[in-house]
Amino acid sequence: MEIYLDNSATTKCSPAAIKAMKQALEEDFGNPSSMHLKGVEAERSLKKAKETLAKTLKVQPKELILTSGGTESNNTAILGAALANRRAGNRVLTTAVEHSSVAQPMKYLEELGFEVEVLPVNHEGLVSPEVLKEAVTKDTILVSMMYVNNEIGTVQPIAEAAALAKEKNPDVIFHTDAVQAYAKYRIFPKRLGVDLLSVSSHKFHGPKGAGFLYKREKVKIKPLLLGGGQQDGMRSGTDNVPGAVGMAAAAQECYGDLENQVLRMRTCRQRLLDGLACMEHVKINGSTEEQFAAPHIVNASFPGVRSEVLLHALEERGIFVSAGSACSSNKKAGSATLQALGLSKEERESAIRFSFCTDTTTEEIGQAIAVLQEIVPFLRKYSRK
Repeated sequence: MEIYLDNSATTKCSPAAIKAMKQALEEDFGNPSSMHLKGVEAERSLKKAKETLAKTLKVQPKELILTSGGTESNNTAILGAALANRRAGNRVLTTAVEHSSVAQPMKYLEELGFEVEVLPVNHEGLVSPEVLKEAVTKDTILVSMMYVNNEIGTVQPIAEAAALAKEKNPDVIFHTDAVQAYAKYRIFPKRLGVDLLSVSSHKFHGPKGAGFLYKREKVKIKPLLLGGGQQDGMRSGTDNVPGAVGMAAAAQECYGDLENQVLRMRTCRQRLLDGLACMEHVKINGSTEEQFAAPHIVNASFPGVRSEVLLHALEERGIFVSAGSACSSNKKAGSATLQALGLSKEERESAIRFSFCTDTTTEEIGQAIAVLQEIVPFLRKYSRK
């Protein structure tokens, strides 16, 4: 029996998403830019998908730019906004716990001559509102702050942060990477004061290679992809109709029963936390307060056992977890997020991420805890020899 607890890396595509994609691949397969009937059918499917996605955020369909996923959405938001608004200022803010698809574009902006300030976090991964407010100046054109951290599940107070930033500088553009938050929270960008918001389909049972960027209508950004002028010139390239309709079907399914789905994930999270609390020398990383903790992520350190060793030991028992962000797991550098929390080297190198979806059961969590209670003491004993 397999127990999949790596849903923050990717989720299984839902039957509804697969069904929608199958129709787009087999029947509505035309190029939506074509003027004949097959093209019109594909364009109609694409329009309907954008309308479905827009409803989940209570925004206009024209405010969504379909992308290949979270990385493209984040790059488009950050680089596009910075380059389009450089005359207004040269200063950009971000945090020490961002995904690499935010952190790397920020480094690139520095190479282009932008002033980039990285805001620190406390031991739970939270940015201080006072520190943010102090950092915003009249020259600040962009703030990028993650909604839910992909490694530790810490939830930033986005509405408060956006309000503080705009109070200090009404012209500042506020971007949030909502890849791990979308389909876990009801997110209304206009109410939050968010101008740009990134989403990735495969984090909520949609297909890989699909995502979108919400861009408030009057916000200026430069497109990164040039060519055929699709999506009003904001993202050239033949539209990924199967990806869009699959993503929309998955989103509709999630938001149709969101409260119950979140409750199931929170129940699994608490079951795991209770089990880990019964084990010796286990440290929970991130916030334990429900307000600041996502329902689907638990990050824990098991000092005395290296992450990779524990990961593969669990894998041998059919339990699949993560030793960090899937997007950076092939890099030798340690987790910037865990380092920003002030964890010791041993704590960072023994950290494991468990992440759930609505299909995860408390029975599966119970089995995972039983295996952990059996193998962790053995591995600690073995590693000391």
